[in-house]
Amino acid sequence: MARVGIVIVTHESAGEIGGCLDALREVPDIQVVVVDNASTDRTREEVVSRGTALIENSTNLGFGAAVNQGVRATTAPLLLLLNPDARLERGLDALIAEFDDHRIGAAGGLLIGADGKPQQGFMARNLPSAATLACEVLGVNSLWPRNPLNWHYRCFGMDPVTPAFVEQPAGAFLMFPRRIWEKVGGFGECYWPIWFEDVDFCWRVKQAGALVRYNPAAVAKHAGAHSVGSLPLEIRERYWYGSLLEYAARHYSLFAYWSVCAATIVGSALRGVRAFPRDGFKAVLVYGAVCRLALGRMFRPGRGYRSSVF
Repeated sequence: MARVGIVIVTHESAGEIGGCLDALREVPDIQVVVVDNASTDRTREEVVSRGTALIENSTNLGFGAAVNQGVRATTAPLLLLLNPDARLERGLDALIAEFDDHRIGAAGGLLIGADGKPQQGFMARNLPSAATLACEVLGVNSLWPRNPLNWHYRCFGMDPVTPAFVEQPAGAFLMFPRRIWEKVGGFGECYWPIWFEDVDFCWRVKQAGALVRYNPAAVAKHAGAHSVGSLPLEIRERYWYGSLLEYAARHYSLFAYWSVCAATIVGSALRGVRAFPRDGFKAVLVYGAVCRLALGRMFRPGRGYRSSVF
């Protein structure tokens, strides 16, 4: 049995998946499974040409559902979730060693960009509070990135070359034991098709009483946003705001949840005004739809709800 099962979820990833798989070619004692969510490019051909196990979904089941498929298709006691635009450089053994301590429920490593610099603020975070998400949707974190809430949330005070306890390593490079995945019920499949699945998973890991580690001895080069970057603005905003509100509905009190919804309405209106000179009426349509989505969710916070506003 392999020590580590590596699960890679793809969607329109032909330009990235080859390099990701090639970087794993010489890594011993691993089982690699690619789960493809209905790509229309050459993603599947790239995977098959390298002899890697492939699960082909005819429709986009979403990131969380695909992760769960991949985990079920492996047998290893440890799982590594790796993005197709992430290339493992070194240190897999360092992540594995973290789980010698049975208190550890998840661990992530150092992500570096194309410039070789740590992706600080992304690779390790604390779980977001309602106030943090309100600042995010209002644009406060963009205008004042070093505000105390954002500083704490994005772990800006963390030394990127020093191991540390954190709350939420990035799902782009995240290891966890199979026993923890089973205990917390796998990845949430309600965050369709993407965003906040890893945040929700780490929240449940913490609720289960486990600890989460960051170990910079494990390093992967990460491009980022290879799939979502090509999405039209209206689709990208629907996915992101929909998943953010889903997370808030599941993990905050009703008052805190309403506060996030109200902040989303105000923030989206401001974004629409700011984008109007550039995008014209399209900005009104896109951010008006976000406002309607948040307003609808405010009075219908049921879990698993998907908006048909867009």
